[in-house]
Amino acid sequence: MKSIAVVTVGRSDFGIYLPVLRVLRRSQLLRPRIIAAAAHLNDEHGRTAREIECLGFEIDAQVPMTSGGDSRSDIAHSAGTGLVGFSAALEHIAPDMVLVLGDRFEMHAAALAGTFAGIPLAHIHGGELSLGAWDDALRHSITKLSHLHFVSTDEHARRVRQLGEESWRVHVTGAPALDNLRQIDAWDLVRLEHHLQLALPSPPLLVTYHPVTTQLERTGFQLEALATVIAEVADRGRPVIITRPNADPANRQIVLRFQALAADRANVRFVENLGTEPYFNLMRHAAAMLGNSSSGIVEAASFELPVINVGDRQAGRARSANVLDVPCELAPMRRALGIACSAEFRRSLHRMGNVYGDGNAAPRIVELLESLSWDDRLINKRFMDWPEAA
Repeated sequence: MKSIAVVTVGRSDFGIYLPVLRVLRRSQLLRPRIIAAAAHLNDEHGRTAREIECLGFEIDAQVPMTSGGDSRSDIAHSAGTGLVGFSAALEHIAPDMVLVLGDRFEMHAAALAGTFAGIPLAHIHGGELSLGAWDDALRHSITKLSHLHFVSTDEHARRVRQLGEESWRVHVTGAPALDNLRQIDAWDLVRLEHHLQLALPSPPLLVTYHPVTTQLERTGFQLEALATVIAEVADRGRPVIITRPNADPANRQIVLRFQALAADRANVRFVENLGTEPYFNLMRHAAAMLGNSSSGIVEAASFELPVINVGDRQAGRARSANVLDVPCELAPMRRALGIACSAEFRRSLHRMGNVYGDGNAAPRIVELLESLSWDDRLINKRFMDWPEAA
C-alpha cells in the first residue's frame, strides 16, 4: 500500500478533506496518514484535533505552530516553526505522497517541507483566485511545488496549466466539500436550536468573516461597518450566528468585537467552532449568509442560500448566482441584505446549479491516486510553455 500524508491545519480544511479521507480509508491500495497542525492543536481555536479522533481517524503526527500573537511577524514566525515541524513529521511518517489543500500559510509550510524531503505533492483547489488576501500568492506557490492538481472547475484547470504545469498532472474533480452535502444528516430546526442553544423564531443570518490580509490597516473601519449592520439585523428580531475567523493577522480584533456584540444581544450567538455537519445544517436553515468566507462562494450555492460577499477577500473567485458582491460599507450591505432576504430573490435561486461540481469529487480524487504511476516521471516536473509565450 502507498501511504498518503494528509495535512490539515484547521476546521475549515478538515471539513473539505473529510469525504476524501472516508474514501481513502476504504481503499485497498492507499493508506491515509493524518498530520494535524496549527489551529487544530490550539485551545483558543477549540483544539479541534479531538474532533478528528471522534470521527474515527487516527492522527499520525502533530505540528504545533501557532505563536502567541496575530501580527505579521507572528505569522512569519508560525510559518517558520511549521516548516521545521512538518519536516520532522514527514521524516517520521515517511509517506509516498503529501496531500495539501488550498492556500493558507500553514499549508504552504507543509508543501515546502514536502518539497525539501523529495516527496511528491498533490494539491486540492489550485488555480483559484482570492485577490483580497495573500493566500492568492500562497496558493499559486503551492501549485508550483505540487506534482498533481485536483481542481474544482475547467477555468481553474486552465490557470494551473498556464502556470506551466503539464496537462496530465491537472484533473478537474470538483470541490470535495460538496461531497459532504450528500452524506450529512439533515437536521430539523429543533435539533439546530438545541445545538446552538439559541431559539430561532425566524431563519437566522449566518456571519462568517475573516481578516482581509491585504488591507489590514482598514480592519477597524470594515469591522465597525459590519458590526453595525449585524446589530441592526438583530435589533429587528432576526437571530444571528457568527463563527470564529481564521487564524490570520488581526483575527483577535475581530473576535473581540463579535464577542462584545453577542454579549449585548440575546439573539446573537458567537460560536468558536460549529463543526462540519452543524455548519452545513445552519446553511440549510439560514435566511442569508454575510461575510467573506470561501464557504459562501463554494458550498452555499448547493443550499440555494443567498450570500452577501463583502469586500475583496474572495475577489476573482468563480461564483454562482446566489452571491451578491458589495464593498464593506453600510449602505451597500444594507441594500444587499434587503435583496438577499427577499422571497423574490430566494425564488430566483430555485434549481440553480453550483459551478464547483456535483458532489462526487472524493471518489474521483482517490481513483486518480490509485491509478497513478509511481515513477520518476511523477517527481521530475517539466515547465510547459504556452504557445503564445514560445
